[in-house]
Amino acid sequence: MSSEVSTEKLLKAMEALPLGDVNLMEVCGTHTMAIAKSGIKSILPKNIKLLSGPGCPVCVTPGEVIDKILELSMEPNVVIATYGDMVRVPGTVPGDSLQRRRALGAKIQIVYSPVDAVEYAEKNPDKEVVFLGVGFETTAPGTAAAVLTAKERGVKNFSVYSMLKTVEPALRALTGMESFNVQGFLCPGHVGSIIGEEGFRFLPEELKIPAVISGFEPEDILLSVYLLLRQIADGRPRVQNEYERAVSKEGNVLAQKMIDQCFVRRDDIWRGLGLIPMSGLGFKEELSRFDAEKRFNLTPSKPKPTACRCGEVITGRLSPCDCPLFGKRCTPEDPVGPCMVSSEGACAASYKYQGV
Repeated sequence: MSSEVSTEKLLKAMEALPLGDVNLMEVCGTHTMAIAKSGIKSILPKNIKLLSGPGCPVCVTPGEVIDKILELSMEPNVVIATYGDMVRVPGTVPGDSLQRRRALGAKIQIVYSPVDAVEYAEKNPDKEVVFLGVGFETTAPGTAAAVLTAKERGVKNFSVYSMLKTVEPALRALTGMESFNVQGFLCPGHVGSIIGEEGFRFLPEELKIPAVISGFEPEDILLSVYLLLRQIADGRPRVQNEYERAVSKEGNVLAQKMIDQCFVRRDDIWRGLGLIPMSGLGFKEELSRFDAEKRFNLTPSKPKPTACRCGEVITGRLSPCDCPLFGKRCTPEDPVGPCMVSSEGACAASYKYQGV
């Protein structure tokens, strides 16, 4: 799969499979961007369609949660520590973001890891440092490590607003939607490195949907698409691990234990999917002093109507280019929704690599 010849052969093999129209869905923002950048959609057989699923953590965070973060950012002595992607994500009011709040006086600290936020809190004991814990199983161990580090060092001015979510409940909710029309999943390699092959077995064994854990190079993705199509053609759904160089059968057991040491499963709200039982990660009671929700009484308001259609995009019901706001009212410079902001967002990928 390292040459043009092998790619050509693979595409011919796809065309030779006895299949009608097939929808496949990637559930990883890194896959979404790699697919757009490499132009994979443009070379696939015309009966094969790739859809973007709820694989971008920033994109699945509801606007009402962002609203609470924006309110918190204006509190005296509060510093919001966050990854860079979150700074420009709007809440339910277009244009209102942490970037705007910073211009109004909010203290925003960009960090590259959760532990950086702990160290910032240590150096600034007169500030309440709140880290925005966003992500799936991939980032949850790092957030857990930061909390345990803060506990060990006795840092009392550090807390986490947990927006951490888990993939399996979301995929179950997605497949239960009336509009669901996907015949196979490209499973996220990053999440797979934590939860392992076992974490995706429910797809073929319970839901009868083929699954391939894929790497991130164009060659990885093309091969994974072919493996999915073969499963569909053979009528034998199973989990195949194309990304064996990073994903084991059991996953990262140490990382799993760290997640379980800090968090418990709880119901959570996803943009586009609504309330999903046991899909989020909240703090264990013994670590509740690090829970920003409790410390600052953060309760998101009820959902508000919005022109943003990211919820439809990340559930495969709408392509980015079909959104009436795409490239007009909604651009990376002036985004209406998170899918146009995040470096893993489907709309950002389509805009940057328009036409793919």
